[in-house]
Amino acid sequence: MEADPFVDIVIPTWNGRELLEPCLKSIVGQSYKRFQITVVDNGSTDGTVSFLQEEFPDVQVVSFPVNTGFSVAVNAGIQAGTHPLIFLLNNDTELAPDCLEQLVDASLLNSHQFFAAKMLSFQNRTLLDGAGDSYLRGGAGYRLGTMEPDGGVYDEQREVFGACAGAALYRRSFFEIVGRFDEDFFAYLEDVDLNLRANRRGLRCLFVPGARVYHVGSATTGSKINSVTVRLSTRNSFFVLLKNYSPKVFFRFLPAIVVYQVCWLLFCLKRKQFAAYLQGLAAVIPFLAKLRTKYRASRENELSTIDTAAILAKAEREVVDSIMRRRRDAGKNNLLLKWYGKLFL
Repeated sequence: MEADPFVDIVIPTWNGRELLEPCLKSIVGQSYKRFQITVVDNGSTDGTVSFLQEEFPDVQVVSFPVNTGFSVAVNAGIQAGTHPLIFLLNNDTELAPDCLEQLVDASLLNSHQFFAAKMLSFQNRTLLDGAGDSYLRGGAGYRLGTMEPDGGVYDEQREVFGACAGAALYRRSFFEIVGRFDEDFFAYLEDVDLNLRANRRGLRCLFVPGARVYHVGSATTGSKINSVTVRLSTRNSFFVLLKNYSPKVFFRFLPAIVVYQVCWLLFCLKRKQFAAYLQGLAAVIPFLAKLRTKYRASRENELSTIDTAAILAKAEREVVDSIMRRRRDAGKNNLLLKWYGKLFL
């Protein structure tokens, strides 16, 4: 790769006009200048496209007439570019001035196929929003360091399971190996699926602590827990399992799957989202055959069952350690998590 590679920056948006201005200004102000911005508009009705044409004429716009979901939008943005590096970014973010430079430098110095930025809370920039993604074997992702103070272990460059697609740098060759985002997911957990597919092929992600991104979070849907997020998260959790687990891996992880899915059900009941939960379960049924076909099609060059199981167990251990650290700092008890670790990890 050339010494100063060009970067395609892809930002999906839906009725996010007010969010885009500070996001785009932070990109324009980057110390690294070799990039092309592509905003993919998902049928916005708030004047996003005309705003971009008037205020940011150098931004390439890909426009859909309706909301096609995150996966379709991001895939369209990836396809619209040709450059060797692709930086995916949520519209509710701002970048530190050297964020892109830090990521590009990491790509030049390391052979990893994808790179996770350090995401910090937009409102309280001493708290982490995520320092690389990890994985729960029950079918969900977890942003390491969430709600933990910045610093310490999170200032160290290290390998992580994957990257949150809200702020991640990929080599274009990554998508040639793994494939693009699964458009059946529509939204939520599509990057968990992508991370899992990458790990099944032995690809590794590098967390770059110097690449700081300030993230508002849930700005498009309005809240983290609502009927839409619960329905899609429930459905897509089973999508992740059925697309990526062989029968041997599934039965090996069955206790962990049961524990996670029961906990998720109880959480939905507590938040009075049982109807949305049932809708999510029902929505899995029409996709069962298609999901297993996708699994069979993706088995080429994947790691052995033993190696895959070891990678996923290590990823979940990192999740448990992160949650226990946060709870310990808050003065909370970790007894159940300790027992879970002893029994299942």
